[in-house]
Amino acid sequence: MPADLAVIGLGHLGLPLAQAAVAAGIPTLGYRTAPDSASESGLLTPAELRRMLAQGFRPTTSPAELGRVRTAVICAPTPRGADGTLDLTQVADAARTLADRLRPHTTVILESPVHPGTTEGFLRPLLEDASGLRAGRDFHLAYSPARTDPGNRDFGPANTPKVIGGLTPACTESAAAFYGRLTDKVVRARGPREAETVQLLETNYRHVNIALVNEMAVLCHDLGVDLWDVIRCAETKPFGFHAFRPGPGVGGHGVPQDLAGHSPRSLRMVEQAQQVNDRMPQYVAQRAAALLNEHGKSARGARVLLLGVTYKPDVADQQATPAREIALRLLELGASVSYHDPHVPSWNVLDRPVPRADSLYEAAADADLTILLQQHRTYDLQGLSVKAQLLLDTRGAAPVGAAHRL
Repeated sequence: MPADLAVIGLGHLGLPLAQAAVAAGIPTLGYRTAPDSASESGLLTPAELRRMLAQGFRPTTSPAELGRVRTAVICAPTPRGADGTLDLTQVADAARTLADRLRPHTTVILESPVHPGTTEGFLRPLLEDASGLRAGRDFHLAYSPARTDPGNRDFGPANTPKVIGGLTPACTESAAAFYGRLTDKVVRARGPREAETVQLLETNYRHVNIALVNEMAVLCHDLGVDLWDVIRCAETKPFGFHAFRPGPGVGGHGVPQDLAGHSPRSLRMVEQAQQVNDRMPQYVAQRAAALLNEHGKSARGARVLLLGVTYKPDVADQQATPAREIALRLLELGASVSYHDPHVPSWNVLDRPVPRADSLYEAAADADLTILLQQHRTYDLQGLSVKAQLLLDTRGAAPVGAAHRL
């Protein structure tokens, strides 16, 4: 069966898009930009992958098949490079691969997180030079910020509005026609730069607000104030306030961008927010050492159990999880670190395997300190607070008075 859609990049952006497309009845080709298969990525269960295959999903590593689709969406990852900027290498590779097979009237959409101006200034020349076609005349080109939230049971592709910004009005309408088959609402931006900047604003909004409550957590601990009670009361305000909660750090695939080097004016608040959030794993390790000391124990030789090492509750994804740095800092203090996570069967820190606790309650009872890093639904925090000798709750999830909170 010929495919209507090619999703280029089967990672945390591409797989959900492909899953939504085949569920909507769109025959979909999944082109891998990395050696891992969909099932090996940990983003889909074997049952979900089998269902997608039955619905018309066809993974491939053959570039020739990209020339047979009407719509191609580039979802290649853009990790932070050594200089702190987004690395567009995989986007460039995907563009060149597609351009060699690009046919007239194809709609090409970029979903990868990028700096404003990338679709026009970076992707467009790659596609045009190799294909001999012109964007806006021979093929449609647009940007749409990905809006995925793994594990969210309330919002999925169908009820999450999709923002579209095309190179021309016709490009926008072509992309909107495609996404209209997947979602209840399509929002048209003025152009690709505006759509790219939507992604920038949404990602930075999250990081800046988390940084604010992380700073508040440190301040309130020093003042002896219960920040979690402060947030509980503040979120009753029906206007002008949206509750964010502190944590041991900020993980996930959304990379904050301060645009330093890409714009005449950088976003200083974003840069400062990143510094605040980057300090949280060190702060958690310091709080752990202080708690042990208060209870007559040294961090050196202490048995520390980490609960939940993924970046998000109830998912297996470990992208940028703060658990790694926390474990590393505890090991540097001389602690003996183990972990428990129902979604992670094995875990390494700096290529060193971290022992996994098989029996959660026995491990918590045996550990000198248990640290809740991620609040998975399967964790009975009331029971854990009873079993654990000492419990540090970085998520404010344990019953009041049952644990030391961040």
